[in-house]
Amino acid sequence: MSDATGRPGITRRWARWRDRLRERRAADLVYRIAVGVVGLLVLAVGILAIPYPGPGWAIVFVGLAILATEFDWARRLLAYARARYDTAMAWFKRQGLWVQALGALFTFAIVMGTLWLLGALAFVGELVGIEYRWLKSPIGIGE
Repeated sequence: MSDATGRPGITRRWARWRDRLRERRAADLVYRIAVGVVGLLVLAVGILAIPYPGPGWAIVFVGLAILATEFDWARRLLAYARARYDTAMAWFKRQGLWVQALGALFTFAIVMGTLWLLGALAFVGELVGIEYRWLKSPIGIGE
């Protein structure tokens, strides 16, 4: 593939660069380790963000996609996870309003529980002048 100027497209340039890198074993190893570290960090952030409102699953899929650029196991796991996610979301959308409401309530409970454990509820309470003992984290975070 080439662009309007006749030069190879970015995909081809990337593939050639990556092929040259594979020829240098030490550089290839460093590159694969860097991709692994970055991919695992993004994946970990995504997993932590799943129960919260926002792009938790999208971050998980980005982390797996980063890993899948270099690792076959990640490519297979990404395909498996996407298929299972799509199946679960299709099932959830077909359910009645009460199941969807229970799902929202469950998500809310997880979010509030983790915010409580992390001391965020006590922090916000102090900001607005509410200081109940039960708002404090039972594990001592945020004091």
